[in-house]
Amino acid sequence: MVLNTVEIMKHLPHRYPFLLVDKIIEVEAGKRIVGVKNVTINEPFFQGHFPGHPIMPGVLIIEAMAQVGGLFALISGEVGEDKVTYFVGIDNAKFRKPVVPGDTLRFELEKVSCRRGIYCFAGKAYVEGVLVAEAELKATFADR
Repeated sequence: MVLNTVEIMKHLPHRYPFLLVDKIIEVEAGKRIVGVKNVTINEPFFQGHFPGHPIMPGVLIIEAMAQVGGLFALISGEVGEDKVTYFVGIDNAKFRKPVVPGDTLRFELEKVSCRRGIYCFAGKAYVEGVLVAEAELKATFADR
């Protein structure tokens, strides 16, 4: 399954400048999802995040990863389409390399568990095959 930005916006309530996923390129039902974010100099956060030496804020890398995880449950049919994703936790976040304009982030998330309505994901972000960030993420879902 492949989703473009327009299709992603049908599932996530996020809009510019907070929609941080450009497309979904792989989904393995019940197991994993892969999403992509193209990082450009036109991103609004680069105006204030190290002018002259732009680096994507780590918290936004994690947020983009969380959006991919939220899409996983919404498009896999495990959660009804009338739901919205709430990001409820981050554990073991690590930032390994800076992400700069021109990079393409590839997010790979695997579902670790789902208990009492809390989904747990192990997420990794790569640029050109190099691990740049990773975290364990938790999300829940509520009525829109």
